[in-house]
This record gives sequence, structure tokens and C-alpha cells, in this order.
Amino acid sequence: MPILVPPAEQYRDSFLEAVREAQRTGSGLGDTLSADPAELERDFPAFLANLRRFEPPAVPPEGFVNSEPLWLVTGDTYLGRVSIRHTLNARLREFGGHIGYEIRPSVRRQGHATLALRLALERARTLGLTQVLVTCDVDNLGSRRVIEANGGEMEGEFHVADYEKAIRRYWIELN
Repeated sequence: MPILVPPAEQYRDSFLEAVREAQRTGSGLGDTLSADPAELERDFPAFLANLRRFEPPAVPPEGFVNSEPLWLVTGDTYLGRVSIRHTLNARLREFGGHIGYEIRPSVRRQGHATLALRLALERARTLGLTQVLVTCDVDNLGSRRVIEANGGEMEGEFHVADYEKAIRRYWIELN
């Protein structure tokens, strides 16, 4: 059964495979899609430290919030990631929300995103959050299904400055 864990060295090879896979397919893995796998390989501990730089007790710089990256893994295999933002600032309230998630291309459509969001919601409860905001592109039907399967109630569809696509905002109650 896949679990969420903090990013760690033991998943390095599988994570790097996922980055290369995303680059070959041209989809997914956010900022790492443009990363040079050879550069990540050279100093993976620095990459991990950078990923985790906003975890409490760190005081994030102006415009950022405390957050934690978590990786969805099974054994030593990296399946995807979630990012949990502990609070919202004005920008995250508009676009991004409390939780972002992504699954590597080769294991999509297998229920991993639904599980990853469910596990992230469990973690958000332990942080004391009572409701979370999750956003997705209007045309991302898979993500819409994942959010709705986890209890997401749509607030509406919106256009955001500096983003070319319309997005949907969903709220999920954590009672």
C-alpha cells in the first residue's frame, strides 16, 4: 500500500527515473520537469534540502507560507508527490490552495492521485486544518474527479492573472 513520506535519499533513483519519464512524455512533476537529472544526481541532498526549506519551524520569506512536501511511495518506488501548505496567503487563496499533488506519468489512472489526496487530507487534519482549498485547471477532468472523490465542493470557475487557463476552486471539509 502506498504511503506519504518526507522526500529522502532512499528514493533518489526512482525519483530521477520519474523526472526522466516526465521529460520524455512532456508531462508532470512541476518545476522538476525543467530540471537537469544529471544536476539533481550530482547533489541530491541539496535538492532535498531546497524542497523542504519551508517546513516548520522555518520562517518563510515574505509571500511564502510554511509547507511540507511529501512523496507517495511504495517500497523504494516514487509514485508522486503532494505539497501541503499550512496556511493560505492571498495568492494561494486565488490559485494553488492548501494541497497540490502530482503522479508520475507511468502510474497515472491507477487510483494513486485519489489516494495521495486522501492521505494529504489526513495529514492536514493533524495540522489542525478544518477545511482545505484545492484547485485544478477546468480542463483537467482527472484532477476534478480526484478532488470530487475526496469530498471537494466546487466554489466556482475563475480566471487568474498570469495564468492562461481557467481554474476550478474546491473546498473540502475535514470534520
